[in-house]
Amino acid sequence: MTRARRLAIAVSSALVVATVDQVTKAAALELLSTDERIPVLGGLLGLQLAFNAGTVLSFGSGATWLLTTLAAIVSFVVMPIAAFRARTSLWATGLGLVWGGAIGNLIDRLVAEPGFGRGRVTDFLAYGDLFIGNLADIALAVGAAVLGVQIWREARQNGHDSTPAEPPVEETSSR
Repeated sequence: MTRARRLAIAVSSALVVATVDQVTKAAALELLSTDERIPVLGGLLGLQLAFNAGTVLSFGSGATWLLTTLAAIVSFVVMPIAAFRARTSLWATGLGLVWGGAIGNLIDRLVAEPGFGRGRVTDFLAYGDLFIGNLADIALAVGAAVLGVQIWREARQNGHDSTPAEPPVEETSSR
């Protein structure tokens, strides 16, 4: 598969993820409430509107501008370079998922309240009483898992097992 095709896979995956993420967030803003949870799978999964200024589990909520800057660097510098260098279609897909998730949440940080660069990410998928996320978060997690599996597979193929090797035994000369 050519480099251009792998790049196209990464870019199209990112665009699909970012678009679906933004469409579902718009629907959540229109249809859901922050006060009421709609059960989907009993108490395991529900729909409830939430706004997150931070990252996973609201970490970093006091540094939204920093998170926005990092997301912009990842979205417009790191991911395009990585996608251009993708070695396989699976690498390209994993990178595209991460890229799309980063862009989806970056859009919120740029355009949502309270203002440019300080916007809160729209969340609506309630996982029990653990946390509330969105589709961009799922794409980020799945993409990271795909990339992790690829790294592991390539290490195994190249003979770099994660098991520590036995230290070499030094031979002693007898005089």
